[in-house]
Amino acid sequence: MITVCRIDDLPPGEALRVTQGVPVPIAVFNADGVLYAVDDTCTHQDASLADGWLEGCLVECPLHASSFDLRTGRPTCPPAKAALRTHRVDVVDGLVLLQVTATDTVGEPA
Repeated sequence: MITVCRIDDLPPGEALRVTQGVPVPIAVFNADGVLYAVDDTCTHQDASLADGWLEGCLVECPLHASSFDLRTGRPTCPPAKAALRTHRVDVVDGLVLLQVTATDTVGEPA
């Protein structure tokens, strides 16, 4: 488990990009009080999803407007076709903890 931040540092509607201690950048989102984590790079083109627009459980890529369901990692509209890897997020004693999913698990809930 990787400590990402304090829960108070990730308010609802916000995202955080994690680069240290992970094999690829991961975006952690607070979607109305529910935390989700997915690989941060859009599967269509190289853009950070942490810089995208969050609406409910969906994040829209800032580059070409691909949208992904944070619960499954699956794209909900083109141009992206491939799913994102999802990761488990827990809050323990006020800390946001990230468990990185194996590299061969894509598009499945963590």
